[in-house]
Amino acid sequence: MDKRERIIEAALDVFQELGIEKAKISDIVKRAGIAQGTFYLYFPSKLALMPAIAEIMVGRILERLQEIRPDGSARDQLDSMVEAIFEVTETHRDLTALIYSGITQTEHVREWEAIYDPIYGWIRERLEQFRERGEIRPTARPDFSARLVLGLIETAAEQNFLYASAEADAVAGHKAELKQFLAAALGSEPIA
Repeated sequence: MDKRERIIEAALDVFQELGIEKAKISDIVKRAGIAQGTFYLYFPSKLALMPAIAEIMVGRILERLQEIRPDGSARDQLDSMVEAIFEVTETHRDLTALIYSGITQTEHVREWEAIYDPIYGWIRERLEQFRERGEIRPTARPDFSARLVLGLIETAAEQNFLYASAEADAVAGHKAELKQFLAAALGSEPIA
């Protein structure tokens, strides 16, 4: 693990233990086993770590999404996207909360879209395949729809695992409604 990665991993631990506000750069460098001056070679401040931490979460989501087989139906793949993102959000709820509380405190919030580009690209490619196969409406715009799909799924997952009690029945109900909503919105299933 290189020094940058050690700093990020140490920051994750320190932020989760102390909170972003109470954490100091000295805590991070001590945990990383590096000199304080080395920290500044990679990051100008502790909040400048937020995009790097967000990239970790994006990597975990993308890793899980890549397990979804591309030969399944549009509906099956959309359902799998919901399951994957809910799973990652639930598993890493502390990391998700940390990212949102940290990145919104900085000018780095503007970097959010660029950090999420790999996921948007993955979803866009799947939506293009669905459209080519005639499984979603031909007027669907995969470039815009990818952002909407991810935003909707992530928001629903966060509402369940960060802001609500995450009771199993409520989570299952939200996922079922979300899957139906996405399928109807993209035209992969007629509106009942």
